[in-house]
Amino acid sequence: MSMLELKNIVVKYGVAVALQGISLSVEKGERVALLGANGAGKSTIVNAVSGIEPLNSGEIFFETKKINGLPPHQIVTLGIAQIPEGRLIFPEMNVWENLELGGTVLRDKQKHQSLQEQVYTLFPWLQERLQQKAGTLSGGEQQMLAFGRALMSNPKLILSDEASMGLAPMVVRSIYNTMVQINAEWGVTLLIVEQDAKLGLRVAKTCYIIETGKIMAGGPSEELAQSDVVRKVYLGED
Repeated sequence: MSMLELKNIVVKYGVAVALQGISLSVEKGERVALLGANGAGKSTIVNAVSGIEPLNSGEIFFETKKINGLPPHQIVTLGIAQIPEGRLIFPEMNVWENLELGGTVLRDKQKHQSLQEQVYTLFPWLQERLQQKAGTLSGGEQQMLAFGRALMSNPKLILSDEASMGLAPMVVRSIYNTMVQINAEWGVTLLIVEQDAKLGLRVAKTCYIIETGKIMAGGPSEELAQSDVVRKVYLGED
């Protein structure tokens, strides 16, 4: 079984069906992207994995363990960290306090210290601004802080929701380069939600295109990028 398995999951908001029987898998060490327009259901998928959105039917497995129905804090302890849309750092807390919140699930003090040092190596500017209020950071810096906070929980899988939203292209490139580095050097599996199809296809090895709560296409990114339908509808190419 894959690291993460979604089996025919359905999520409803009242009478509205947000996810209409989604099935997909994510292999250990993979970079997978969920692509599609705003409102397609991409964020609902990662929120369902995190335990934020309950399922109406279907099952979710992480490392063979069924996790749908578990509370979010318990899912974090299994090794799943979410970087939510809009980052949702705590603006009145300083940088150090935000990072420490990410590490509250760890009981091993040595591992906590080791992760802290690794995060500072990845984002050296964080160590210089530990006492700075997180709300005074730029949007790109807040996104990096959100990644650092997630890494402090020692995740096996990171769910990244719209990391590029509202950021300048140069900052977006830096963030996605960092994501690739985390995947390659830390061995963390990535499930990425992204509206920018070109960006998602470039960064991820595997992509699923979501439309109105259904998977319209899926497979290796290189193959999807050559599909006439994908090129015309999602990449805006003739």
